[in-house]
Amino acid sequence: MPRVRRGHHKVERRKRILKLAEGYFGAKHHLYRSAKEQVERSLNFAFAGRKVKKLDYRRLWIIRINALCHQNDISYSRFMDGLKKAKIELDRKVLAQMAVSDPATFASLVTRAKQALA
Repeated sequence: MPRVRRGHHKVERRKRILKLAEGYFGAKHHLYRSAKEQVERSLNFAFAGRKVKKLDYRRLWIIRINALCHQNDISYSRFMDGLKKAKIELDRKVLAQMAVSDPATFASLVTRAKQALA
């Protein structure tokens, strides 16, 4: 069986890791082992960050909806319950955009939710 030389693949893998490590401080951007550890750690943080971003946006939407709900004399939870009972299926993103850009329409949704709760 012939001998397999792996130099090219090894060099390409090292170049890819060092390319990802550009901009890191100290040895982390030019020593392979340090760069590999830091790139792996960074990619893990990036993966987790994409999940956290979704949660952060959901929190922001809920805060915006809650603010307008309280201006219209209803709590957030009762408003959401009223929307479900009125069979209005709008997600929090759309409700938050509506709360910011069109408060009059949001107020009409609040009245519909209050009617469904009564």
